[in-house]
Amino acid sequence: MTGPETPGTPGPADAPGDAPAEPVAEPPTEPMQTVGRPGLRLHFAAISDVGRVRKDNQDSGYAGPHLLAVCDGVGGAARGDIASSTAVSALRTLDDDPVTPDGPLLDRLADGLVSAHTEIGRLVDEDPAINGTSTTATVALFDGRRAGIGHVGDSRAYLFRDGELSQLTTDHTFVQTLIDEGRITEAEARVHPHRNLILKALDGVHESDPDLFVLELTERDRLLLCSDGACGVLDDGRLADILSMGTPDFAAVELVRASLEAGSSDNVTCIVADVLTEEAVAADLALADPEPLLVGAAAELKRRLPRALFRGHRSGDTGELEPIDADLPDEVPANAIPSDPLPLDPEAARYAPRAPQRFVWLRRLLVLVVVAGLIWIAAASACSWSQRQYYVGEQDGQVVIFRGVDASLPGISLSEAVVVTDLAIDDLAQFDVDEVLGGIPADDLDAARETVEKLAAERQASGGS
Repeated sequence: MTGPETPGTPGPADAPGDAPAEPVAEPPTEPMQTVGRPGLRLHFAAISDVGRVRKDNQDSGYAGPHLLAVCDGVGGAARGDIASSTAVSALRTLDDDPVTPDGPLLDRLADGLVSAHTEIGRLVDEDPAINGTSTTATVALFDGRRAGIGHVGDSRAYLFRDGELSQLTTDHTFVQTLIDEGRITEAEARVHPHRNLILKALDGVHESDPDLFVLELTERDRLLLCSDGACGVLDDGRLADILSMGTPDFAAVELVRASLEAGSSDNVTCIVADVLTEEAVAADLALADPEPLLVGAAAELKRRLPRALFRGHRSGDTGELEPIDADLPDEVPANAIPSDPLPLDPEAARYAPRAPQRFVWLRRLLVLVVVAGLIWIAAASACSWSQRQYYVGEQDGQVVIFRGVDASLPGISLSEAVVVTDLAIDDLAQFDVDEVLGGIPADDLDAARETVEKLAAERQASGGS
């Protein structure tokens, strides 16, 4: 769907009147702007985080001088990371050949989305194991004065202008249709049992019919493109607070941090771009010739075939919160992309355990043998250590030297008498009696003998016989 151009497009010629119109002065001719140096420039930052729940990142993002793009992979076991990274790889070619001001902005944008859609279909044809993979796509193509916006799915684009935040795109989700009909509120949509149903995505199979429209840009505008891992947990007020501060780098990092702290269970990808004049860029060398940024799965993915036992299936989890199991109502469109019907999170299904292999009993036996061996080694080490310990104690009224430790286990003695002295416990002073009954530790047998001799000497000094 192609939206109307923003105001400022020349209208039709005035209708002829009865009298000739007064001549209108020709506006001064402006110098032609080159493709590489338009009247406005973008200063951008991009960041993607796997989040605190997911095991891998299925988001992909790209930010360049003429193109911003966020793609959120859908597919779980069907490898949504492949879909999102493939889409970004196809779309980023738009940045290599930018559109001139007043050029065919939406045509180029539509061609890029069709190219991404076609490339995903080609990969699915080559590898049926990823059948069912798809991705959202929210794209901004910049020509120096305007941004062409293309949108499929539930990632979002926002404009922050003069302290006010505007959502540019409309989610292609089942709950958004309920919001449009006035049946639920935005707050209710965040916890709706079917919030994870996407109505449009790039999958290489079904026509995606993207939303396309043009946005006129002005100096000091700030654009935000993000996956639902951010906009699904941060309301407009929080987004505006963060976008009102700092550089694009600061805002992008803070958006991701705030999303994770707000409890996002999805991957989080944010691209922030400031609209600057050429004069502002020329005055700051750090802003000149920015390097394109590639983030998320598109930057990290190592192409490999999925090893899971599952065939591809649609999982469509848009995921700021875990979906609630419920029967789908009849009003859900037939082309909706549902989540995995299992109570298991679709992302976790990819890592589900494989079927038990042969000789499981042998593995269990080996584990038991290893555990028993470790226990025996530990017991032998403890016994060996205890046999090198000595203490002076009492047995049958006599002072006795024991080997071992002054302790016992039920039915097991941890020490044995090795020297029974002729020193009676009753001949000792009360203080020494208490010491002996409590056990006087010694480093070795000689040290224990010295302790006994010391007790005997103290008895004689006190006048004992």
